[in-house]
Amino acid sequence: MSGGAVNVPLVLTAAVGGTYNDAAQHSQTLYGTFAHLPGLKIVVPSTAYDAKGLMHNAIRDDDPVLYLFHKRLMGIGWMPAPDGPKTPVPETDYTIPFGAADVKREGADATVVTLGLHVHRALKAAESLSKEGIDVEVIDLRTLVPLDTETIVESVQKTGRLVVVDEDYQSFGVTGEVIARVADRDLGALEAVERVAVPDVPIPYARPMENEVIPDSDDIEAHVRSVIADE
Repeated sequence: MSGGAVNVPLVLTAAVGGTYNDAAQHSQTLYGTFAHLPGLKIVVPSTAYDAKGLMHNAIRDDDPVLYLFHKRLMGIGWMPAPDGPKTPVPETDYTIPFGAADVKREGADATVVTLGLHVHRALKAAESLSKEGIDVEVIDLRTLVPLDTETIVESVQKTGRLVVVDEDYQSFGVTGEVIARVADRDLGALEAVERVAVPDVPIPYARPMENEVIPDSDDIEAHVRSVIADE
């Protein structure tokens, strides 16, 4: 509104995510909602190393930053985290720039784009699929705004197949935006595409029902097989 004359150096942190049976009131993953609002930068770390570097960059940024961490990655005793987020964290100061996705695993057969908790579920799926001879590249977005479209497109140009995985709702969400960005930049590179997200329902309380709606590594594996089969 100020035409750039006013800065708002604000960092707002909040927890997101389900998988721990706390029903619809506390289990949403709403970064797509906030990414829709112009002017906000959206940060979603997946490892301890990234969490510090992205937070230091957020503090130095003159724009408002919404810094969202998945509760399953916090290492709370009653909600164990996977091993993947437990990376070494230097005591020295460092930053990770916004808009720089991280290729967590290189591959040649299919690209999986995701963020937060599902980076680790995608890596687990990729390791399992490697036993079948399927080589999966896993990209951790790290920030939604700005979004590193270039890294995603370069990967899809290499693999030809795209699977976007998200714990947010499917409609009007991250999965659709990522796919649209690739289609805008290089539609011809897309030989097959799938999206894996939460259906448009409140997150259930009951554990079996919650497990049904939130994607896991088995769901990711199935969708990667599907894009491979579309060859």
